[in-house]
Amino acid sequence: MSGQNIGLGSWPARRARLTPHSVALRYGEREDTYREQAERVEALAAGFRNAGISRGDRVAYFGANHPDLLTTLFAAARIGAITVLLNARLSPAEISFMLADSDTALLIHGPEVSDTVEHLNTDVGATLHTVDVDSPGFTSMLLDEAIPHTEVDLDDACLLMYTSGTTGQPKGAVLTHGNLFFNDVNVLIETDLTSHEVCLAVAPLFHIAGLNGLVLPVILKGGTIEILPSFIPQTVLETIRRRQVTCMFGVPAMLDALSAEPAFSQETLASLNTVIVGGAPVPQRTLRRWSEHDVDVQQGYGLTETSPAVLKLAAEDARDNIGSAGKPQFFVDVRLDDPSGKESNETSVGEILTRGPNVFREYWNRPDATQSAFHEDWFRTGDIATVDAKGFYTLKDRSKDMYISGGENIYPAEIETLLMDIEGVAEAAVVGMDDPKWGEVGRAFIVTDGVTQWTEATLLDALQDRLARYKQPKSIVFVDELPRTSTGKLRKNTLREQAQESE
Repeated sequence: MSGQNIGLGSWPARRARLTPHSVALRYGEREDTYREQAERVEALAAGFRNAGISRGDRVAYFGANHPDLLTTLFAAARIGAITVLLNARLSPAEISFMLADSDTALLIHGPEVSDTVEHLNTDVGATLHTVDVDSPGFTSMLLDEAIPHTEVDLDDACLLMYTSGTTGQPKGAVLTHGNLFFNDVNVLIETDLTSHEVCLAVAPLFHIAGLNGLVLPVILKGGTIEILPSFIPQTVLETIRRRQVTCMFGVPAMLDALSAEPAFSQETLASLNTVIVGGAPVPQRTLRRWSEHDVDVQQGYGLTETSPAVLKLAAEDARDNIGSAGKPQFFVDVRLDDPSGKESNETSVGEILTRGPNVFREYWNRPDATQSAFHEDWFRTGDIATVDAKGFYTLKDRSKDMYISGGENIYPAEIETLLMDIEGVAEAAVVGMDDPKWGEVGRAFIVTDGVTQWTEATLLDALQDRLARYKQPKSIVFVDELPRTSTGKLRKNTLREQAQESE
C-alpha cells in the first residue's frame, strides 16, 4: 500500500482542488461543477459506508447513461469497494446470474430497468438491497458525514465488467485502478485532449469503451462530459451543434446512423476534433462518409480485458491507412502468434497477444478461464491480424471465425467488409460450412436496405471482381436481421446452427 488513495475515488476531490468551478458534467437541465461532483461523491461514499459497504464489497449499477453512474463508480472506489457495471439491455435471468456470481451487496438502478429489477430471480431479489437512482431512497443515501481516509493503490480491484458471453456464461473481468489509469495515460499520450474538451457520452457507459475510451480521460483533464441517456441520431447531432462537442466515442453502427441524417453536415460537425470508433470492424464506406465532411475518424481496437485500448490509428494516419486498426498504444506491447503458439514474422497472419499495465488481472472466481486466457504474461485476444512494415496492424477476424477452404485460411471479416461496401447491403455476416470437396465453404447472410433489389446470383456476380475466387461465398441467404447479443455483437454460432438445420 502507498498510504495514499491514488485510485479513481480520489479523482473528483483532486480535480475539484484544481478547477472547482469548471463544469464536470451536463445531463439535460442538470449541470454539476467539479466541486459539486466531488461533494456528491463524498456524500454517496458516506452513504455506502453507512449501508455496510466496505473494502472489496461489490456495488452494482444497472441502467442507461446517467450522471450518478459515475458518482457510484467514484464513491465505491473512494472506500475501496468494487463497482459492477451491468448492461441495461440484459434480461432478468442474465442480470440475476451476474449479481449472484459477483455476490453484489447493493444494486443501484435506473428507473428504465425497474421492471427487470422486479423480476430478478427469487433467491437474488429477496436478499439484495436495490435503490432507484432517481428515487428519494437514493437521495437519502447522500450523507453529510466525514468518512475516514481509505488507502487505495493502483493494484486494487476497481471495476467488474462481464464479457458478452457469445458461448457459455459471461465472465467477469476484474479491472484494477491501475488498468483504468494506464489506459487513460495511453489515451492522453496519443490524443491531444485539453481541459476545454466537451465529450459526448452517448455510447453506453456500462461498456468499457464508452466509459474509458474518452470519458474518464477527459475527466482527468478537467473537461466537460455531456451525457445522453440513449442514442437518437437527431438528438446526438443537435447536441454536437448546440453544445459544441469536441470529442466522442461511437461504434460503427452509430456513425452510419448519424451520417444518414439530413443534419449531418460540416456545419453541424464543425466543433468535433476527435471521433474514436471501435467495438467492431469499421466499413470503409463509413470512414469515407465522415472524411468527406472533414472529420478523420480514429479507429481503435481493444477489449474489456484490456481496459480497453490496444491499438489506435492516429488522425494523421487515418486517410493513408484506411482499414488499419493502427499501432499499439504507448504502454502496450503487441505480438502475433501463429496457430501453433509460435511468434509470427512481421508479414504473417496471427493471433494478437498483448501485455501492459492496462491488461486485466483475472476473471472473477474463474481461475481456469484466467489461466487459459494467458500465454505466460501475454493475454490471448482471440483476434487475428496482420502487421505491415510500418507497424500498422490490420484486423482480419476472430480466430474462431476463420475457416479453411481448399487449404486456404479464409477470414470472414474481409468478405463482410467488401459485401458492406456494395450499395444496398446494410449488414453482412459470413460463416464457414462443411463441404465434401473443399472442406469448408462460405455462406453469407445478408440484410439489405429494403430498397436495392439483390438476388443470390446478382450479389455473387458483384463480388467477382472484388474478391479472389477461393474466398467468394458459395451461397447467400437474405435475412431480415442478424442475431446479436445484448451488447450488439454478432452471434455467428447461432447463424451456423441455423444454417446446419436448413441443410
